[in-house]
Amino acid sequence: MKIIDMHCDTILELYNHPEQGLFSNRYSVDIKKMQKGNYLIQNFALFTDQKALSIPEQQTMRLMDTFWTQMEENKEWIAPVFTYADIEKNEKEKKLSALLTLEDGGVVFGDLAMLRNYYRMGVRMIALTWNYPNGIGYPNFSMDSFSDYKQVNPMQKVDLIHGLTDFGIAYIQEMERLGMIIDVSHLNDAGFYDVLKYTQKPFVASHSNARSLCPVARNLSDDMIQALDHRGGVMGINFCGDFLESHDKPNGPSRIQAMVSHILHIKKIASINCIGLGTDFDGIHSKLEIEDASQMGKLKTALEEAGLTQEEIEKIFYKNVLRVYKEILRS
Repeated sequence: MKIIDMHCDTILELYNHPEQGLFSNRYSVDIKKMQKGNYLIQNFALFTDQKALSIPEQQTMRLMDTFWTQMEENKEWIAPVFTYADIEKNEKEKKLSALLTLEDGGVVFGDLAMLRNYYRMGVRMIALTWNYPNGIGYPNFSMDSFSDYKQVNPMQKVDLIHGLTDFGIAYIQEMERLGMIIDVSHLNDAGFYDVLKYTQKPFVASHSNARSLCPVARNLSDDMIQALDHRGGVMGINFCGDFLESHDKPNGPSRIQAMVSHILHIKKIASINCIGLGTDFDGIHSKLEIEDASQMGKLKTALEEAGLTQEEIEKIFYKNVLRVYKEILRS
């Protein structure tokens, strides 16, 4: 079973701990673990916490350097993806594919020329926001407190007032023109519906679950899931325990059965075609039943036991995301 994971934060860990490398490390994602797990593509996010840094763009460029340094050092086993044809070429050469993403698209600082430059540097997916307003739009919860974002009515549409800015609308339309994948994870509900309104192609929620099962604003409402499915997009099941089940304290355990419950719910209210994987490996602090990229077979077994067919599991594990990549990434 091939695997595509739409989100991990491994590059930040490698940047913070340069003694570690991508081939083998103490984290959840490395080449050896991905090979064992039969990965096809791993998305690698460049995460920039803009409020914590005096010069955020410098951090993004350093993370970019870490990514490309690791690609060069490990070119025998992994290669970057610029177009869909690269995915096919890498698979033929028995190499893993690495798709570069940004987590918090605000690092363009109000300038579409910067967006185009990120495209030229290899970025092919962008999460429009993180947990702060950023000139593009607004997040689906603030960083103020854990309790603030836990208390959400599962059927509630969270923040339908603050949509994308004028710049944000121009931003997503330029992303579509370039052939970049729009990622709405972390974006508020009003922003989600603006993406739906002002674009035509499929988009993704790279690491978000179902709000009706776990009432966190970071998750998608049933209406949003149905709209994403209708557009042909995909949402990646997030392995963070706090986005799978309600817990009294942060960093609750991540259970496989909770992942299965979200998948079955999404299939029921939308379809199997909008479900993918977005583990958030190396960016979460939950106790994990699936500890790393080598153990994804545990989820496959659980889905089989839940009655899903092999074709349905293949769609979740890679085919749905691959379909979106084929449509968006230019040849």
